Amino acid sequence: MHTVLQVLSTAAALASVGLGIFLGVKWAPPGSRYNARPILWGMTAVGVGLLVLGTWMGLVWTPPEREMGQVYRIIYVHVPAMWMSLLALVLNFCFCVAYLFKASWKKDAMAEASAEIGLLFGTYGLVLGSIWGKPTWGVYWDWDPRLTAMAIMLVTYVGYTALRRFVEDPEKRAVWSSVVGIISGINTPIVWQSVKWWRSLHQVQSTPKTVDPDMVLALRVNAWASLILLTLFLLHRYRIALATREAEVALPDALPPDATSGVSPPRGTPTEVL
Repeated sequence: MHTVLQVLSTAAALASVGLGIFLGVKWAPPGSRYNARPILWGMTAVGVGLLVLGTWMGLVWTPPEREMGQVYRIIYVHVPAMWMSLLALVLNFCFCVAYLFKASWKKDAMAEASAEIGLLFGTYGLVLGSIWGKPTWGVYWDWDPRLTAMAIMLVTYVGYTALRRFVEDPEKRAVWSSVVGIISGINTPIVWQSVKWWRSLHQVQSTPKTVDPDMVLALRVNAWASLILLTLFLLHRYRIALATREAEVALPDALPPDATSGVSPPRGTPTEVL
């Protein structure tokens, strides 16, 4: 059963990522005439359907937890939210590094999109964790290493998004925010490993071997739903970011070829196609 679930999880993840990349190439660039509506509506329907199913499984179908009783059920939204946040912020780190190696408006747009979506899921997950903490720890907030590391990381990404709003020059903004994104991304492995490095209130990550099979299935269904929704959010935000770059560069001959085809960019403009 565990093997089947792992195969299904991998297939669902690859399908969502594959569709995201396909739509990112075919539909997201400004001026694209590709009709992505059927795929987008299909992904939305599957994501919402899995979210409804996962909510029912988490609230009704799964048994109470032995130590925490009913309050543990918040894990079915808290844990996937934190997973998606870390995934998006890892993407941000990768695209920031890639931009500094070889500049591209598409890389910069994806870095911006992944940072904002990661911040959204991370804030959502941190709030849910605080709600969970009140009945289990007795307080909404404790300076636990995991909570503290996550809060610091989210604050750094708030700084990242603020920097992108205050710098008007697109090229300077892309370079400076890439540097900030790399510095902020260094905190990601610290957040993940904090419960192992510093034992405190927050529990160590569970595994399918230490959790009831029904709970594992419910958690996976919610994770699949969150991954599809994350992909959709990234696609739409990425498309907006690309369109914004095009609008920022007023003259057509100043656009890089990854934003419009058949035009030669000026010297010093990011040119590589992602």
